Parts: sequence; C-alpha cells; structure tokens
Amino acid sequence: MESLTNFINQINGIVWGVPMLVLIVGVGAYLMLGLGFMPVRKLGHGFRLLLQSRAETGEAGEISPFNALMTALSATIGTGNIAGVATAVSVGGPGAIFWMWVTAVVGLATKYAEAVCAVKFREVDDRGDHVGGPMYFIKNGLGRNWAWLGFLFALFGTVAAFGIGNMVQSNSIAAALKDSYDIPKVATGIVLAVLVGAVILGGIKRIATVAGKLVPFMAIFYVGCGLTIILLNLDKLPAAFGEIFGQAFTGTAAAGGFLGMVIKGVARGVFSNEAGLGSAPIAHAAAKTTDPVKQGNIAMLGTFIDTIIVCSITGLVIVISGLWQGGPNGAALTSQAFAQTLPTIGAHSVSIGLTLFAFTTLLGWAFYGEKCLEYLLGTKVIFPYRILWVVAVYVGTVLKLSFVWLLADTLNALMAIPNLIGLLLLSPVIFKVTREYKFK
Repeated sequence: MESLTNFINQINGIVWGVPMLVLIVGVGAYLMLGLGFMPVRKLGHGFRLLLQSRAETGEAGEISPFNALMTALSATIGTGNIAGVATAVSVGGPGAIFWMWVTAVVGLATKYAEAVCAVKFREVDDRGDHVGGPMYFIKNGLGRNWAWLGFLFALFGTVAAFGIGNMVQSNSIAAALKDSYDIPKVATGIVLAVLVGAVILGGIKRIATVAGKLVPFMAIFYVGCGLTIILLNLDKLPAAFGEIFGQAFTGTAAAGGFLGMVIKGVARGVFSNEAGLGSAPIAHAAAKTTDPVKQGNIAMLGTFIDTIIVCSITGLVIVISGLWQGGPNGAALTSQAFAQTLPTIGAHSVSIGLTLFAFTTLLGWAFYGEKCLEYLLGTKVIFPYRILWVVAVYVGTVLKLSFVWLLADTLNALMAIPNLIGLLLLSPVIFKVTREYKFK
C-alpha cells in the first residue's frame, strides 16, 4: 500500500504541477479572450436568466435551467469551500486566495463553454432522458476518431466520483458531527446512507428538486454567518485584503515559495468550483432548454457563486482571525476562525454548513458518476450503480481516507485533461454560437 501511495503521490505532483496550471488557466484565458470577456460583462444577464428560468417552458429536457444550476452547485459547494480554502491559506498563505480568484475569473469562461457544448451536443438515451457532458460533446462534436478521449473522461469520472463525490464527503460529515456533537460515525453512516438513497433512487428529477430547495438555503445560511463576522470586524478588512494582495506574488516557505502557493491556490480553486473538470456540464445537459448560450450564461454563475462568494467568505474570515499562522488545518481552522468572532453560533455554522455542503455534493456527484458509467456500459447499470453509491456512502463514514483524498485529487486533474482538450478543439463552435446570440 505504501508503494502505491508513493506512486499516486508522484502522479499527483505531475498532474497538479506547472503543466496543469498552464492548461487550466491557459484554456480559461483563451476562451475568455475569444469570447471578448463576455462572461464578465454579462454576469448581470446571467442572473436575469436565472431568475426567469424557474418558470416552466415546455422545452426538451428533464429539469429547469435553475435546478440544473442548483444541481451543479450541489456538487461544487462542498468540503473545498470550507476545508480546501483553509488548507490553501494555512499552507500557501493569504496570497493563495488571490490565485483562487484568478482561477475563478477565467473559470467563468470555462464553465460557460462547458455548458454550451453540453447542451449543443447532448443526446437522448434509451430511457428518454437527455444526457451530455464532455464524453458526449467530444464524441458528437469532434467525431468518432476522438471518442477515445471521451471514454477516458467517463472512466476517470466514474472512479473519481466515488472519491471526491462520495467517500471524501461522507467522511467529512461523519468527522464534523463526531467532533462537534459526539455523534457516532456508524450512526451518521446509517442515517446518511438512507437519506442519500431516498433521493438518488428517484433519479435526476428528485435530485434536482432537493438541490433546488437545499442549495439556496445552505449557501445563504453560511454566507450570512460569514458576512456577520466580516461586518463585526470591518476595521480588520483592509488589512486582510492587504495580506491577500501583498502575498499574492511572494508565497510562503511551507508552500514551496511563490510557485507552490500559486499551484495550491489554483488546485483548491478548481477542487471547489470544478471549472475545467467537466463535471457541471453533465447536469446542465439535462436542462429544459434549446438554447446552449442561455444555459451557458446560467452555468457560469456557478463559478461566481462558489468561489467569488462562498470561498471568499471562508478565506476572509480565516485571514481576519489571524489563525492561519501556526493554527490548525482544514475544516478545524475554519471552525476556530468562525468561533473566535461568533462564540455561540460560529463553530456550529461551520459544522452545519460542512454537513449540508457535503450532503448535497453526495447527491450531485451521484448523478455525475452515474452518467459517466452509463456512457461506458449503458442504462442497464443505473440501478446497481445507485445501490453501490449508497453502500459507499456508509463505508466512507467509518474508514480513514487519506489515500482516497490523494486519489481524488489526482483524478480531478485527469478528468480535466480530456475536457479541456475538447473545449479547445470546439472553441470555434463556442465563439460562433455566442456571436449569433442576441443579448438583451
């Protein structure tokens, strides 16, 4: 096992090294330039479309565009927003937050492009459901000669789902409830498995319905607590921003200097908002819409909400607290930072937030993994897959998962490579349909 861990560590160092940084940020920057900075200029348009998208349109698809975004957000707003940001700041210093923001800005274009391709090149499976994502837009957009690249994405996505989207999340929930409320992990595992099973056995429509109600609530709750802390410490806010921008181009020794800090910030940003990984377009492909550009405008809001809003709240609270220097790591750091200013509800807000974030991630990634496996083996695997997913939820609560964390991080990058190659090759199509769209 030790030799396997060392091997995965070596791969992780390669796939999350400079080449991956260049690929993720580079593709995002290229798309942003090719789109004439439309994702930044038209953020307001995206929010208007989002508010309008809750109404029933009768267009082809399984879920409303609004619920498609909520499903995508259910998978992206997770442990990365609490534990991941804390890890980046404690290891890389406040400057890592700046590189999260950079990743998020270019990620707007990446997430937009992913959704455009997902809707434009989606299919209808033999159950009558709309399916899409990188594996489909690679196969249908680039032709059969590129189908092997889509196969690789689906393979990586199927395996990664059980790590990043399942056991890592259930383990985080069990640890949070054990540490905060002394709830036995076995009890958490049983209840969590039952709740997850009750939702995912109903398929994408039930997942989207739950996400549409739970995601806005949990995001508002967590952001509200964080904003309260920031407002109570407004005098420290200028210094916090000074730390973030001041250290953005220096880094810390723990992070391996400047380059190590940049990689840490980019890695945590991608782990959180998943722009470039190719996961979110799987949800957006199920949206009731016939216009790829409209769904793309809604999809890109996911990166803005996840990183620019939720991750920034976590990062600012940690920097304001000063605990990032020599304090704990991961979720414990975020919990202590919140508790320091809000002694009564601060720590509880993190525990509750982490639990809700991770629970919804279990739901969103259940759908992602299912569609990846369906692409590989057909619709006959859907029900067995859902049962296996529920079992893995329980297993994740009771096992030590240091290796799973490592493997999940590695597979994150491996998923991104086929997706980003596909987006680059399909960029002329993305630019063309965007030019033809009439913005109001």
